[in-house]
Amino acid sequence: MIPYAILGPIEDILTSLLEWFHGTVGLTWAVSIIALTVLVRIVMVPLTVRQIHSMQKLQMIAPELKAIQQKYKNDKQRQQQEVMAFYKENKVNPAASCLPVLLQIPIFISLFFVLRDFEKEVFPNYPGSDLGFLHVVPNITDQVSDHWSGYLLLVLYVASQLLSTLLTPITDRTQRMLFIALPFVFIFFVINFPVGLMLYWVTTNLWTIGQGLVTRRLMPRPATPAKRTSRTPPKEAAAAAKGDGTSEKQPKAASTGAGGSGARKVRRRKRRGPQARR
Repeated sequence: MIPYAILGPIEDILTSLLEWFHGTVGLTWAVSIIALTVLVRIVMVPLTVRQIHSMQKLQMIAPELKAIQQKYKNDKQRQQQEVMAFYKENKVNPAASCLPVLLQIPIFISLFFVLRDFEKEVFPNYPGSDLGFLHVVPNITDQVSDHWSGYLLLVLYVASQLLSTLLTPITDRTQRMLFIALPFVFIFFVINFPVGLMLYWVTTNLWTIGQGLVTRRLMPRPATPAKRTSRTPPKEAAAAAKGDGTSEKQPKAASTGAGGSGARKVRRRKRRGPQARR
């Protein structure tokens, strides 16, 4: 009952939006799902911008963060304390990069339940409507494995998910490899999903790809500032340490004079007399 209490209102909102796109705007049910996906992503734009800024900051401080983790690798409790203090000093919230994903999870699950009972609860209220898509998908409420078009959407899902992951600024190598592997693992689960849900997921990935290309132009990665923290040595100490290890170069004194070893020897040309000329 608790999941229904949480997801029930979201299911009602998604159903009302689908009915509005279909009944008022005049879109087909499949295109209504695409329009619903775009609307959800537009609402999430402020969170997405915050996510991008958070990931850019994480990229900037990644070398210092790795140094702290390496320094306290044998003391996990101290390592966690130092990392959290480092985040606080640099005003970075790692959880901000996960907010858009966390928000999409209840929407995704709610849409799954809406499509599961769609033909019984919503579709009969609109006689003559079509559940197909572009004369390719016969029914958006069927499972992905029921038709070849579902497998086509499955391929598009994997490809778009991989491309969106490559365009996402993920600093940790292990995390990036995990995100690359997840689409292939999810195949065994999403193959039993409704086609309409896969249409929602593919549209979300395509939005993420376009968003990544746009933000790379409008929000380039900022230059890493020379920020001092409690773990960064003062500039004066660094300069003094550098000054102690270097010595001024003394100019070489050029030796001059007739008796000097470096004096340039000039060969004088002997003058020929009148008899020698003959």
